[in-house]
Order: sequence, then structure tokens, then C-alpha cells
Amino acid sequence: MAWLAGVAAVTVVLVGVGALVPDYAPFAVAAAALVLVVGLTLYEPVALPVLAMPALVVVERVGSGALDLSMSDFALFAAFWFALFLAPRPYSRPMRSMLWLSAVYQVGTLFTVIVNPYQSNTVEWFHAWLSVGGALVVGWAVGRAGRARLALSLFLGVCLAISALTCLVAVQQLAAGATGPVYLDWPYPMHKNLIGSVVAFAALVAYARPWWVGWPRWFAQSAFWLCSLAVLASQARQALVGLAVGVILITLRADPDRKRSKLILLAAIPAIYFVWGAVQEQLSQDNEFNSANQRLTWYQDAIEVWQSSPWFGVGLRWWTADRTEFVFQPPNAELEMLSSAGIAGLAGFLVLFLGGLIVLWRIDPRFGTLAFSILLMRLIQGQFDLFWTAVVVSVPFAVIGVCLGAEDYARARREAREQTGQALPVDELRSVQEMAAR
Repeated sequence: MAWLAGVAAVTVVLVGVGALVPDYAPFAVAAAALVLVVGLTLYEPVALPVLAMPALVVVERVGSGALDLSMSDFALFAAFWFALFLAPRPYSRPMRSMLWLSAVYQVGTLFTVIVNPYQSNTVEWFHAWLSVGGALVVGWAVGRAGRARLALSLFLGVCLAISALTCLVAVQQLAAGATGPVYLDWPYPMHKNLIGSVVAFAALVAYARPWWVGWPRWFAQSAFWLCSLAVLASQARQALVGLAVGVILITLRADPDRKRSKLILLAAIPAIYFVWGAVQEQLSQDNEFNSANQRLTWYQDAIEVWQSSPWFGVGLRWWTADRTEFVFQPPNAELEMLSSAGIAGLAGFLVLFLGGLIVLWRIDPRFGTLAFSILLMRLIQGQFDLFWTAVVVSVPFAVIGVCLGAEDYARARREAREQTGQALPVDELRSVQEMAAR
């Protein structure tokens, strides 16, 4: 009788949605999406967090006015509540440590919210909390539920599509005699630095290929090289440097499951040298508006803004609120923190990232190497470009959450196997030996 009741309920909902379509199409779509989410959640409690992983890279705007959000923020916000209440608990010790570190950052930036009361300051404070703590919780839900492989595969699939489009546009530009960076207009606008950062995250995940994702070697290597080519095509230098450092770290750190060829260093190290040479060339030019010289000007202006309020800054996202005569976001993480939240905010930022690196370095390398390297990559990217923007902050912290959840999931399954003496299904937890042999 239960299945009859379920069928009857679904039928009633579908009829109701159909009746709304002619006159209330947006409401009909929303109702249908709600029914889909509820249905999937009944089948798999973390269905929405899993589906949110590929949506985290979508920067297309949804809504308007006060509800003008990126699809990435919207998906993360919706998935967070499902992850918070439906994900397996308790959190592991490393996960709790990461959440406490994010809380320290929020406390450090709370002073500027109090001292500088304006709307975008308060909104950005909550947004930063969602981008870090919320992303960690969503990633944890995915990994701890044993859905890491599915979620990261969906994420990588979307990034591969972006990479393919980027490479295609680059080929078209070269055929037309243009050698500039790639900007995408379809399926939604993407700046070259956003393209580079996002696909660099995907490239690093593919290169790391931890055994618990179960990807074949040929697939991971193909994905890595396609995403790396897209980073080159975007000409996002901060993304290229971050990827090179991440690859070097993963290559040199001992892996319990496989030996990595050091030949990749022949590409990673020259990439860093190439970026260094390009920057030096721009600095030697008289053009004050090229990217390197313009950044030097912005650094000086950001310091001037900070000096007007050294302890607590002038407020988060001050460049959008007419707080000063300047209207640029500082292209450096530490200068952005100093100008926005002062010394107190910078202290919270350093605690979050340096403390996070220590926590992630200490966990099992099978899970911690990817988590550590992607956090380090984001910190390096932030030395040369905008830091607190939605996608490029939430994605690495979501991946970190997946790694921490997957570690705890593996621990729980291992303990269950030891208690029962029975082999676990391969699709839920593959043995290290089996995965290392692939």
C-alpha cells in the first residue's frame, strides 16, 4: 500500500504542476524542481550536495535585485542545509579543526562588520562563511556518504566541458591570427582568470587521482592534460603557477598507493619560469596599464586604503560601496584582507589558511595530499589575483570537505569489516592494493 500512496502523491503533484504551466511557468518549474529534489533526497539523503558539486563552477546570475546570486552561491546555499541536517555525523577531528579555523576567520572579520555598518559588508561576511564553512560541510556530506567518486566525476565533467570550449576558442583565435587570452561568452560569460582558476582545480584533482575515486589512469591523465591546455589557453598566470606548484607537491610527496613519474617536473618547473619571465618583461615596459604595472599601482592604493583604518579596515567589498575614492578589488589576498578587515582580519585569514595547511598535512596522505595541495594552490593564486570571489573559494573548500569525508568513510568501512570479518562491496570501498594496481 505504501507504493500505491507514493504513486498517488506523485500523480497529484504532476497534475498540479501541469495545471500551473500555461499561466505560471516559473512557479511550475520551481515546483517540479522541488519535487525532484525531495524525491532524490528520499532515495539518497545527500543527493542535493552531490548535484551541487558540478553547479559550483557556474557563475551565471540567477534572480535580481536583493536576490541577485550566482548559480554557484545558490546551489551551495541550498545544498548546505541538506548537508547540515542529513549528512552522517559526527564530524571527524580534522573536519572539526577546519570548521573551528573557519570560525576564527569569521570572528576576525566580524570587527570590521561592527565598525563599518553597511549592507554589502554584512552580506559579504555571511557569504565568506558560506564559501568556506558551508562548502566544507557540503563536501563532507558527499565524502562521508560514500559518494566522493560520483560527485568529483560530475565536477570534473563540467570542468572538462569548459576546458574543451576554451581550447576550441583558442584554436579559432590562433587561426584568425590572435594570440590573446581566451574569454568565454557561451554558455555563460567567463573571464580568463576565472577559467584558468577553475580548470586548474580540475587538473589538480585529475592529476592527484586518489585511489578512492576509482578513475582509470587513461581517463585521469587525459583530463589532466586537457585542463592544463585550457589553463595555458586562458593565459591566467596565477592559475598556471598554482597548478605547477600543486603538481610538484603531489609528485614529490610519497604516495602509499603508487609511484609517480618525475618527468612531469620537466613541464611544471619551466611553467613557473615562463610566468616569471613574462612578469619581468611587463615590469620593464613603460606601459603603466599592462597587468603587472597595473597591479603594482593597485597594491600601493590598497595600502593607502588600509592606512586609513589599520586595525579593522574600511569594510568588506569596500570597492563596491563608495567607501573610498578607489573602485578596484585588490589583486592580492593579504592586501585585500588588510584594506577590508585590517590587522584583525588578516590575522584570522592567516589562521584559517596556515592552520588549515597544518591540519591537512597531518592526515593520511591518501586523502590529505589532494586536500593540502588544492588549499595551497588557492593561496598561491590569491597572491596575484582577486581572492574572495564565489567560485574560486568555494570549490577548493568543497574538495577539501570531500577528502575529509572520504577519509572518515573509509575508516568506518574498515572498522565494520574488522568487526564482521566480511569483505565489503567493491563499489563502496576498494582495497588499496586493488586500486593501486589499476
